[in-house]
Amino acid sequence: MQTLASDVESFSPVNLAKSGVYPYAAEPEFEVLLFGYSIDGDPVKVVDLASGEQLPDEVLAALTDPSVVKWAHNAAFERVCLSAWLHRHHPDLLTEEFLDPAQWRCTMIWSAYFGLPMSLDAVGTALDLDVKKDSAGKRLIKQFCTPATPTVLNGGGTRNLPGSDPDGWQAFVEYNRRDVEVELAIHDRLSLFPMPEAEWDAYALDQAINDTGINLDRIFADAAVVLDDRHREATLTKARELTGLENPNSPIQLKEWLTTHGCEIDSLAKADVEAALDTASGVVREVLELRGDLAKSSVKKYQAMHNVAGSDGRARGLIQFYGAGRTGRFAGRLVQVQNLPRNYLPDLDQARTLTRQRNHDALELLYDSVPDTLSQLIRTAFIPSSGCRFIVADYSAIEARVIAWLAGETSTLQAFCDGKDLYCETASRMFGVPVEKHGINAELRQKGKIATLACGYNGSVGALKAMGALRMGLAEHELKPIVDAWRAANPHIVQLWADVEQAALDAITTRRAIRLRNLRFSVESGILFITLPSGRRLAYVKPQLGENRWGGTSITYHGVTTGRKWGRLETYGGKLVENIVQATARDLLVHAMGLVACAGHRIVMHVHDEIVIDEPIGSGFTVEQGCQFMATPPDWADGLPLDADGYECSYYRKD
Repeated sequence: MQTLASDVESFSPVNLAKSGVYPYAAEPEFEVLLFGYSIDGDPVKVVDLASGEQLPDEVLAALTDPSVVKWAHNAAFERVCLSAWLHRHHPDLLTEEFLDPAQWRCTMIWSAYFGLPMSLDAVGTALDLDVKKDSAGKRLIKQFCTPATPTVLNGGGTRNLPGSDPDGWQAFVEYNRRDVEVELAIHDRLSLFPMPEAEWDAYALDQAINDTGINLDRIFADAAVVLDDRHREATLTKARELTGLENPNSPIQLKEWLTTHGCEIDSLAKADVEAALDTASGVVREVLELRGDLAKSSVKKYQAMHNVAGSDGRARGLIQFYGAGRTGRFAGRLVQVQNLPRNYLPDLDQARTLTRQRNHDALELLYDSVPDTLSQLIRTAFIPSSGCRFIVADYSAIEARVIAWLAGETSTLQAFCDGKDLYCETASRMFGVPVEKHGINAELRQKGKIATLACGYNGSVGALKAMGALRMGLAEHELKPIVDAWRAANPHIVQLWADVEQAALDAITTRRAIRLRNLRFSVESGILFITLPSGRRLAYVKPQLGENRWGGTSITYHGVTTGRKWGRLETYGGKLVENIVQATARDLLVHAMGLVACAGHRIVMHVHDEIVIDEPIGSGFTVEQGCQFMATPPDWADGLPLDADGYECSYYRKD
């Protein structure tokens, strides 16, 4: 046996969507109901475990045999579920907590590598497979895999067992069989374009990080929820007293009340409420302030932490490999660590202590807003393991470094090599005068910063506005000159947009491979590939040329739309450059994580371009050493000046 393709159907009273697979499989009532499998591509067999059938010995052995490659769609689910099942039914076969992720391959990840959807049915549709996922699956999963309402058919129990609906159960068996058949069909369709082994190594590292998880301060997180509830109820009570409304949190009721009190407002969105506060007074102003306070009140992440925490207090499965579209960047799951609020409080220790003590009165006295304080403290709910400390290392201006390297923007690269402030250097080149962060022409640095962040991917005035240029005090009439000045100061990046777009156009029209410095563009089997410096490839399915809104030539391709449908999308030079830069930054992060892991240090989380290491106190490993791993370029990034900043902490925060 060389390969084992599988799919499991399971039962657990834990809500999978809210808690993730780790608490789901750890629940005592968890069961594997059906195990569909195929050995080396042979016809699929289904083992009805719920009806007393047993896995064949060769299949059991294969699950832990390092010479057998295990395949599944969303393999993380199968691997964690089977780990729990083996521990309960065959503890002698598995000595580690989880099956070794290095032995697993995932058709979902392979599909994502090609810019395809991640769900099994959507991939089947996108690839136009002859065999498709059974559409009856959702109904059958709800019937047999989740807690049920007691009925006569299930004997008044909270589960629908196979005997409660023999015909439905047989349909469920066939559904399980079909899933494996679709997985095999995806494998066959994608086999012409294997995913690089380096990516499977990165996937194994990702799974190991998810298996390890990160420690949670559950006392703190639970206290934050209690405090928010208390504050919210007090705020609502006060709003009821002022307005006389039954539910002052209702937009319809509150807008009507405001109108009758002379305050016409289009909506109760944050921006509209803040605008209305500029002219409001008296009781209307007080009510609007309460509305703003209620809008800040959000403890969803604390509640999510409670849901995902295992019996050991660790949160697992928070990172999704290849979760961010075609670039291959990681995405957050469950707690959504990729969009944690920033913290600006100068006294985090004090605020954490008061929250842990559930001291609402002190928080209200010492801080402007209890909800905002709790929001800023979310990061601090992640804490090191006992006897450990966090070492956090974060790339410095990684996208700016990568795009300058790809474009050959030598002045920017030299500034990085010399350790100069990027935004000062950019502003200096934009305006032709020296700029120092806390010295001469310091006021221009902000313009250099906003231009760098907004303009790098062919952004213009709209991008500046989206980045908050107007909120930072820049005037409308300043925006276009800033764009023009940035482009004049970065001619090689501007040229890169045009060159990348032309290379893609040429590859599509001529079907020849086009080399652009350390990038390669090619069309193979109806897919536009952009080969990155790392060797990894970005994929654009069924590329075509069309006409954009300005009458010029555009590039379109099939991908996942904003409505999560499989449809045609449009791209252009700046957007392609953005994909390339972000994908390259991701590859650098993966390289750094590999160095850290190979050196024996334990990564428990990573967020964007930052890694969090759970390091024993007294180990001798320093922040500087962690940053050095980040700043060590791979062989394929010759000439790319990397740098990282870091800090040590007793709870996660933004330094």
